Amino acid sequence: MSPSDGSASITPERRSSISTHPAFGVLGVLFGAMIATLTGRLISVGLTDLRGTLHLGVDEASWIGTAFNASLMFIGPFSVYLGGLLGARRVLLACAAMFTLISLVLPLAGSLPVLLGLIILAGLTAGTFYPLTLSFVLRSLPPRYLLFGIAAYAMDIVFTTNFATSLEAWYVGHLSSNWIFWNSAALTPVMMVLIYFGIPWQAMPQPKEGQPKPNFRGFLYASLGFSLLYIALDQGQRLDWFNSGTIVGLIAAGVFLLIVTMIRRVRMPNPLINFPFLASRNTLLLGVILIFFRFIMLTTVLVIPNYLGAVKGYLPLQTGSVLLWVALPQCLFGFLAVYLLQYIDARVILSIGFALVAIGCMMNTRVSSAWSGENFSSSQLVLAVGIALAFNAMVGSIVLEVLNSGALSRPVDVLTFAGFFQAVRLLGGESGTALMQHFIPMREQFHSNALGVSVQPGLSSTSQRLLELSAGVASRTIGKPNALGRAAEILALQVRQQAFTLAVGDAFLLVGWAAICCLLVIACMARVPVQYHQIVSPPVAAA
Repeated sequence: MSPSDGSASITPERRSSISTHPAFGVLGVLFGAMIATLTGRLISVGLTDLRGTLHLGVDEASWIGTAFNASLMFIGPFSVYLGGLLGARRVLLACAAMFTLISLVLPLAGSLPVLLGLIILAGLTAGTFYPLTLSFVLRSLPPRYLLFGIAAYAMDIVFTTNFATSLEAWYVGHLSSNWIFWNSAALTPVMMVLIYFGIPWQAMPQPKEGQPKPNFRGFLYASLGFSLLYIALDQGQRLDWFNSGTIVGLIAAGVFLLIVTMIRRVRMPNPLINFPFLASRNTLLLGVILIFFRFIMLTTVLVIPNYLGAVKGYLPLQTGSVLLWVALPQCLFGFLAVYLLQYIDARVILSIGFALVAIGCMMNTRVSSAWSGENFSSSQLVLAVGIALAFNAMVGSIVLEVLNSGALSRPVDVLTFAGFFQAVRLLGGESGTALMQHFIPMREQFHSNALGVSVQPGLSSTSQRLLELSAGVASRTIGKPNALGRAAEILALQVRQQAFTLAVGDAFLLVGWAAICCLLVIACMARVPVQYHQIVSPPVAAA
């Protein structure tokens, strides 16, 4: 049977696991990825409201998001073990049920330790949604539905990421901050129903004769090592990196555990994971592209919201309306990308997407302190199209890599693949976030020092500016000295705003160059033999 008949990837073993309700399966994938993404984003954008509810300081509250995401990081590799030992369907249904209950009681937490404990449990359960739902797309959907699964898995992540800010602001304004968690409690049961009917029941996986027994210790060491490194990256900027003993200890312990994992892997192979399967050029390059993509997403997740909040004083609801201008076009162009995958090499669509991202970022390097949300409209549209094309083509390329490797007949390889990209997604994404959170303050300080040279006491330009500002506030102050003091405060604020704006422009330039570098990575990818038009085409009957 040739690949061109569209059924080469359906082995007898896989045929027994193919969903008889693919529509439910696609929707289950949609809800699984969406819930995990939305929960993390709601916690992030709603951190200020959670601080107010629990009367927490900035430093204390910073551990809330870290605890959730580090738990996602921990359970990502461990999901490979659980899925291989128990089957994806059992793990997803059990974890979804526990996640629903935890989300219901989270708003009732009366102290930070209790909240952090529940947040960790929420992350451990929701963290299984990503890798196991992706493995469902790969193994349980009929070939002709693969592109729909890709669209569902890809588009709801990018849409949800930008939609969460508006949703959190609406919850706080019309309901309460409790819905940051109750949102998941309301949606997860729907996911459970879809998973129940969409993922077929399978017998408990049994190890083959002669294989070593599955062992959880290697997964435990790897998961814990990655989690410690994630915590170090997330808290590094706040704790001043290597000047903090906590950060040094986290990095040392994380690296040690990963070394122990590799040693154990060599001495005691685990039948539930196949590392050699990952050692292909396209797989490794796609991991690099995923890291670049996560960094590019910071334009809408971090850079633009920070600018609008710090310089223009936007509230979350106002910022959310700006980000929706990215989210809505992504739906249309995301499905366009999936449609084009049937006719065009995924690498071409991927290149076009990252090229548009680079153009959109370069457009934003002209940002000034006079810009408001409307000034980002044109560049946001270019970014929306670029991100939609890039993400869908990237996920499509990942799926094609699995199809061409023949991994669909080997469940262990599919789980290994999904676990690998979950770890890369989280750890690589947090590395980019840590870099950006360090880069912007560093560039802000540089520009502040440069601007400060031109705003020195005694300079005629400074004196003239202070006189103009004092005249403007004279009617609202008592006496000339008070007016001059107020004018000096306003001038210092203007310098800080201008320095921050210039730093934001530098951040867009950095992301733009990252997108250009990603084009070089794409150029190194090899063409795979079987393309989507061969997979989704109906089988041709023999003459």
